[in-house]
Amino acid sequence: MDAARVREELRAFISRTLIRDPAYPLRDDEPIITAGLIDSFALAELAVFIEREWQVYIPDPDLTVDRMNTLDQIVARVLEG
Repeated sequence: MDAARVREELRAFISRTLIRDPAYPLRDDEPIITAGLIDSFALAELAVFIEREWQVYIPDPDLTVDRMNTLDQIVARVLEG
């Protein structure tokens, strides 16, 4: 898996589908949950997207603010497999 490709696909999905603003300039280290950009339902939708796109299952205990609050964290989790 190419980290840059994963990052850009995740950025596009989060901005377009979860934040619902395709032009939103999502930074790599920007908190998306604690800043209120997405909620727990959107986080679950993100997990489904990750599993569908990269066949990476993220169990519920990993779907937390501590592990999935920034694009950097989410990319790292996808690359972990």
